Amino acid sequence: MPHPAFTEAMGAKVQTVLGSSVQHAASVRAMGASSDYDVVYIDDSAAMQLKVEDLTHALDPAALSSAPDLDPRAFGPDNDFVVFMTGATAIAYNPEMVSQAPTSWTDLFADDMKGQVAIGDVTGTSGWQFLLAVNNMNGGTLDDITPGIEAITPLAKDAVVMYTQADQLLALFARGEIAMAPWYPDRAGSAADEGLPIAIAYPEEGAVGIRPTVLIPEGSAHKDLAAQYIDTVLSKPVQECFAENKYAGPINLKAELSDKAAAIVPNGVTLENLWFIDAAETSSRLSGWIDRWQREVAR
Repeated sequence: MPHPAFTEAMGAKVQTVLGSSVQHAASVRAMGASSDYDVVYIDDSAAMQLKVEDLTHALDPAALSSAPDLDPRAFGPDNDFVVFMTGATAIAYNPEMVSQAPTSWTDLFADDMKGQVAIGDVTGTSGWQFLLAVNNMNGGTLDDITPGIEAITPLAKDAVVMYTQADQLLALFARGEIAMAPWYPDRAGSAADEGLPIAIAYPEEGAVGIRPTVLIPEGSAHKDLAAQYIDTVLSKPVQECFAENKYAGPINLKAELSDKAAAIVPNGVTLENLWFIDAAETSSRLSGWIDRWQREVAR
């Protein structure tokens, strides 16, 4: 993982602050021109919002030794952030409670799943991505999410919980309180390694792709050191470490996967079928989606 590799190479200590993309974005805004953060892990729609607000510091690809090995789509507009892994919102399920692995988003709506499903709140990535997947299946568009809202509203009423933090699902799966949920393959793979009854399935309609990013806040006092940290994150050894230990799809094209990791992370057909939604599109519409969700789904 990056911390030991970076510390060994640079002799600098790394302090970690845990939180969601929404929480990190709020912190960057609050700190403004004098940031306590030097590197922020954050999803691409939130990164785009910070870019628009001039709160990000542009990276210099020429100064990153790993840059030539990356997927060419890794860098955001004006190099203000860089993707460090490929993830997804797919379907996590309990194989002890589900006789057959789900194959479609519609499996979450099955009558025998009532009272056994958890869904993410729209303020989190899995929440708005699941909303858009359902909306797309029902003929909606990014400009019209009414079909998705109408389809999800009854599901939300029967849901065990609308989670706001991804790790809320761990206890629910452990206690057998939920059988299925839109969730992340990397989290599911790590939980399965800990002995929890969780497996991952990619819906035939395509999971929704996630491009988690790293960026340097404009207010960082250690921008050069932060860039070197990011270079470590993007390196082949660390990317392979992420994939094998945390099931993060590598963005470094030279990274090699074991069979176990390849079965969980997006790759091959599951990667090809991912629906990647433009970060600028989502960041400009997200507040409106949240407003409708709160008025019509979470009421």
